[in-house]
Parts: sequence; C-alpha cells; structure tokens
Amino acid sequence: MDVLGILIPISLVLGLLGLGGFYWTLKRGMYEDPEGDSRRILQGDYDDKPKS
Repeated sequence: MDVLGILIPISLVLGLLGLGGFYWTLKRGMYEDPEGDSRRILQGDYDDKPKS
C-alpha cells in the first residue's frame, strides 16, 4: 500500500504534463493543416531515387 502513495501522485503529475503538452501544441497551431501532409505525399515533386 505504500507503493500506491508514491505511484498515484507520480501518475497524476505525468498525466498533467501530457495534458499541458497537448494544450501547448494546440496553442502553437501544430494541428492547423491536417490535410496538407496527405496532399503533399501525392504530389509528384519528389521521387524515390537519390540524386546522382
């Protein structure tokens, strides 16, 4: 039972850090263009062969 007294606060702190990190990424606008990456993959600008 002593272990729970240590693990519960640690898990709460880690959860709050994760939630804070998520809100930080939302505030910085990292999820503004979710379709941009998928459209960029389909463009023919890039090829799979290395330049010689």
